[in-house]
Amino acid sequence: MAKVVVLGAGISGHTAISYLSKYLKKDHEVVMVSPNSNFQWIPSNIWVGVGLMTPDQVKFKLAPVYKKIGVDFKQALATSIHPEGDSENEKGFVTIKYVSGENEGKEEKVTYDYLINGTGPKLNFEATEGLGPKKFTQSVCTYDHAELAWGKLQESFKKMENGERQTFLVGTGHPLATCQGAAFEYILNIAFEVGKRKLSHLADMWWISNEYELGDFGMGGAYIKRNGYITPTKIFTESILKEYGIRWIKRAGVQKVEEGKAYYENLRGEHHTKEFDFAMLIPGFTGAGMKAFNKDNVDISTEVFVGNGMMKVDADYTPKAYEDWRAEDWPSTYQSQKYDNIYAAGIAFAPPHGMSKPMESPNGTKIFPTPPRTGMPSGVIGKIIAQNIIHSIKVGKIEHPHTASMAKMGAACIVSAGYGLFKGQAAVMTVNPIVPDWEKYPKWGRNIKDTVGVVGTAGHWMKLFMHYMFLYKAKAKPFWWLIPE
Repeated sequence: MAKVVVLGAGISGHTAISYLSKYLKKDHEVVMVSPNSNFQWIPSNIWVGVGLMTPDQVKFKLAPVYKKIGVDFKQALATSIHPEGDSENEKGFVTIKYVSGENEGKEEKVTYDYLINGTGPKLNFEATEGLGPKKFTQSVCTYDHAELAWGKLQESFKKMENGERQTFLVGTGHPLATCQGAAFEYILNIAFEVGKRKLSHLADMWWISNEYELGDFGMGGAYIKRNGYITPTKIFTESILKEYGIRWIKRAGVQKVEEGKAYYENLRGEHHTKEFDFAMLIPGFTGAGMKAFNKDNVDISTEVFVGNGMMKVDADYTPKAYEDWRAEDWPSTYQSQKYDNIYAAGIAFAPPHGMSKPMESPNGTKIFPTPPRTGMPSGVIGKIIAQNIIHSIKVGKIEHPHTASMAKMGAACIVSAGYGLFKGQAAVMTVNPIVPDWEKYPKWGRNIKDTVGVVGTAGHWMKLFMHYMFLYKAKAKPFWWLIPE
């Protein structure tokens, strides 16, 4: 009997454990360790943040689902990995600390034959002074943050209804933050709701981003086929913002926030401030903060993780000039470089480098997006890791018949631009591959036939359909495995 332990019940970890539980049946042990009691469909937090969905519509309890599919669920925080075991355990194990129930505060060693690190990001609000819901800005990174954001947004709406102007500032809250897509969706939805209330004349809408050009989205931008023309995402994004009455500040690294005021540096090295009444700024992401120890209890974290706490996998981490980056630098199996029975999925794995060109101000401040690894790629990566572990258990040796390099994988993204069955809008974008490959596609960096952008009401219907479809899949309802990642 093999024992597979998954850390983190986000999109990648939950996807992995769903496939593990289905295909390993009852012959093996499958364990989920997560401090969260709920699964959340993160893409729909945007709608919670504008009051069009409740938190209960984007989340569900994990325990009943895991009980149904035969997963041993431990609601606990993983604090350290011991891949070589210790004096008491020959097998590798994870040290966990329970966060609820009768075992709250209790520590336990959970052994494994295979380990998947799907812990997702730590929302590093502390890296930017004054950032976050406990301070001066809002967030839509979790359903509870999004609910708080809606509460603050309503206050601004009420002031506007009383004739008071309001300034909205949305974007990235750290010079190296990623997840521009989520912030972009949120500002479009705010603008849509302001327009629906006929309050646009009282709204100053501002997009602030660390992107060199708008539409970079941490992917180095893209060229898309639209209406028979090839259009850079810079033009695509700027046109949507203009249509919604949103002005922008680009090449900006937010360094500090006070009540009603954001301080930022631009790539020229200039320092500026932007006043606001309501702000939602995405924080920087780091790894979950786990440590790693060898059999002698010596800290080997630097051998297992990179500096920000994300796990080293089968990528080429050799420092290179931007011009020397290659598509083959990116991982394909997500296996740990040091331990062949450990994998990292989703945001937990460390990219070899960015997709966007590194930029630095004359003051030495790095200002550019780090790579996104959320949504569809996270689900696909979680699935192929599970498939490879299932295969390895069945054949009795570690093999990887399944691969999923982001430099070969396509992805679809639906950017909500306003909620409404008949007037809702969304931008549907596809890119193939996610990581540009300038050797294979020297003209556009990607396969232009598969890289498309379309805006319309049909896109909103698709996003709404995906909300219900993926919650159905995540709840392990009948035939859930037929729904693609």
